[in-house]
Amino acid sequence: MTPSTSAAVLLFPDTYLDSVVQLSGTRAMREVPGVDWAAVAMATEANLATLRDEGFDPADWDGAGPGDLFLAVRADTDAARDAAQEAGRAAAFAPRTAAGGAGLAEPDPRSLAEAVGRQATSNVAVISVPGDYAALETHQALGAGLDVLLFSDNVSLDDEVELKTRAAALGRLVMGPGAGTAMLGHTCLGFANVVAPVAQRTGAVGVVAAAGTGAQEVASLLDRHGVGVTQVIGLGGRDLSARVRGLMGRLAVRTLAADPATDAILLVSKPPDPDVARAVVAEAGDTPLVAALIGMDESLGAPVTVVQAPTLEAGALATLGVLGRPAPDPAAGLRAQVEEAIAAIGPERTLVRGLYSGGTLCYESLVVLDRVLGPVWSNTPLDHDLAVPAPPGSHVCLDLGEEEYTQGRPHPMIDPEARLEHLREQGRDPDVAAIVLDVVLGYGAHPDPAAALAGECARITTGGGPRVVVYVLGTEGDPQDLEAQRRAFRDAGCVVTGTAARAALAAAAIARREPGIVELTALPAQAAERAR
Repeated sequence: MTPSTSAAVLLFPDTYLDSVVQLSGTRAMREVPGVDWAAVAMATEANLATLRDEGFDPADWDGAGPGDLFLAVRADTDAARDAAQEAGRAAAFAPRTAAGGAGLAEPDPRSLAEAVGRQATSNVAVISVPGDYAALETHQALGAGLDVLLFSDNVSLDDEVELKTRAAALGRLVMGPGAGTAMLGHTCLGFANVVAPVAQRTGAVGVVAAAGTGAQEVASLLDRHGVGVTQVIGLGGRDLSARVRGLMGRLAVRTLAADPATDAILLVSKPPDPDVARAVVAEAGDTPLVAALIGMDESLGAPVTVVQAPTLEAGALATLGVLGRPAPDPAAGLRAQVEEAIAAIGPERTLVRGLYSGGTLCYESLVVLDRVLGPVWSNTPLDHDLAVPAPPGSHVCLDLGEEEYTQGRPHPMIDPEARLEHLREQGRDPDVAAIVLDVVLGYGAHPDPAAALAGECARITTGGGPRVVVYVLGTEGDPQDLEAQRRAFRDAGCVVTGTAARAALAAAAIARREPGIVELTALPAQAAERAR
């Protein structure tokens, strides 16, 4: 810490704010000019270790524990520090408006029972408390007759099985743990995109997803192509495992199949347990179902009413086909962009780097790149032998939303600045041909991610630097303005694609100097079939 730096930690004992509100306070502080680092977070052991690593004085949080909140800021001057503290307080402790209160604010409820008492007509509880307490709160919500979006992570597998077994017996949904996306009754919960009302679309699809950004991707693609979305039901990433047995996936599919407003069901997951997946899709009965099981080559051997797809893009296109809608060309106009990118870089640039904010989008990219380029290293690898750090000369894709990158700082969907240091580092690497970025719009996401990222993209591509391939996940209804975001990245010289899978293919095409790769409609299933 330099002598000119001003730093402070404010403690709020016995104060809990959920992670979304914490991130809102963090973002507000970091947007103040002159702020070098800031965070609003609970005083867990990991978060306090981050404060120590950032150079704060441990005396400032003496005696603090995981039930206490801290507001920490490091700035160039005392004035900037004080301004950031005020901005953080205002954002983190902004009064909520009581339901039907027409602007009358009241303190947040201190318990689930108090919240239910205030909003007796509510039928869904969103639970975002530390994992140690999440199971108890979820049991209380089920006892109150509520479905649950369990945003919290660090919930044990045993607790998840117990919660979902009870919920299934009650006919209630427990979406999660770690479920950050849902849309129920056209109400967005967590990170979600604004889709048009079903009445304004042709056909209607219910999405069931054991993958957050996977759900956002397929819902956004369907909306862009004029198809309605009735519900988006998140399951949590472990639901389709052998241990959890698809308890919520089966209930969700069965519920949507019984919904007369739903014409088809789109199931999204990383490779599930095959037997569990078969049991889940069987719940659809006569309702057409598309299973987008990313990277799963094994056939489910499912009924003719079930279509299996290997990527999110393929799942969305297959759903259009099931509804009798024409499927657009996902590579339309992309080859020309890729040819121009190839012409701008030297032959020594042969590597791909992926810097992802969406975990499912990163996983899909790993599948696509592995089948076109060969092994790809990652912090969330397809194979444990491909875990970072990677050897020199390797392709690498990182999920920057994983815990090792978000301790003490906002999620990259909320704060694009978190990716800038990685973008600059990869932009300086003389061997890198293409860098892939996903930009996720919608509720909960940064209000203008292009404003934070596009300038750096333009700088690193100058003078033969690596090409930046950008996929913007969003809809026309999202508050960030989808087309304005896409235009900003195009103006910065980026290759802008229409789906996340095409972004991975575009990066591979640039690295291989083979523009035709962007037009692939099927990917080889085995490594032996790769074109080296």
